[in-house]
Amino acid sequence: MRVLVGLSGGVDSSVAAALLLEEGHDVVAATMKLWGGEGDSGCCSVGDVDDARRVAARLGIDHHVFNFAEEFEQRVVAPYAEAHALGRTPNPCIECNRHLKFRRFLDRAVRLGFEAVATGHHARIANDGPGGLPRLLRGHDAAKDQSYVLSMLTVRELARVLLPVGELTKHEVRARAAALGLPTAAKPDSQEVCFVAAGPGQGPRERFLGERIELHPGRLVDRATGSVVGTVPAVELVTVGQRRGLGASASGRRYALDVDPASATVMVGSEDDLLTEGVELTERTWVAGPLPVGAVVLAQASAHGRPRPARLTDTGVCYLEGPDRRVAPGQTIALYAGDEVVGSGTAA
Repeated sequence: MRVLVGLSGGVDSSVAAALLLEEGHDVVAATMKLWGGEGDSGCCSVGDVDDARRVAARLGIDHHVFNFAEEFEQRVVAPYAEAHALGRTPNPCIECNRHLKFRRFLDRAVRLGFEAVATGHHARIANDGPGGLPRLLRGHDAAKDQSYVLSMLTVRELARVLLPVGELTKHEVRARAAALGLPTAAKPDSQEVCFVAAGPGQGPRERFLGERIELHPGRLVDRATGSVVGTVPAVELVTVGQRRGLGASASGRRYALDVDPASATVMVGSEDDLLTEGVELTERTWVAGPLPVGAVVLAQASAHGRPRPARLTDTGVCYLEGPDRRVAPGQTIALYAGDEVVGSGTAA
């Protein structure tokens, strides 16, 4: 099979390319150049492009660079800033996967005559669904499972995607890379948002957003009493569920319950005030097709969060084991049936 590997410059995609070569595929590597601003770090930096090129040379495969910077700005960076301006907490990595890595990259691969694309994500694809349709499953290494950030994929994309490292643990990936002499074998995993640069002075997120949207000081209003109990330097930087930076009182710690940039107000309260019976979901997607209202799923609100049993409703999910902490608006909720991803949505 002719496969285009998305070689990010990290160890996982490096080993993914090597495994495909071992299986006898015709492999070509391509690195997406997504960001060239001050925060040129993380998974799409100049250094990563160089690392990817060195890996391709070591493996003896062709390497290309696709410049998707304009689409990345339009589809990921600008919406990230706009969401914060509305008091939401976006997930840029999922939007990058949605619009760039598994749409723009995949579309170009198909136009270039490739039968499939591959990445180094720790997740698995099984082609044993009804009618032979692909299913998206958790990665073998639970600590590194990345099915959550792929939960917006559908069978249309999955039919042309390979995830070669999904059956391996991270330790096995690094051991394989070391045995092959790949220059990324000991490279640390990327942890931060790639376009938000660290630096002196202001926090990186505050500095980045301050250059793109207007930041406003805000009031902290206690839910129980309605009284103003403090201030924050920028209401657009507060996330629902946040505690740090909001102050404390004799009655206990305060948490952000609601963020309203229009009135420059953050409603705060106790941890119990964060509890909710469920979550409303917008932008819902389904891997193979919508599940019926009433279906029982596992709802996961972060990459390594605890899946909660829930029942699908007309507008979202209702938790079955009692209330849980509210999910920040803008965050993705991945829906599972056991280890299988069945869909996802965005917390309203």
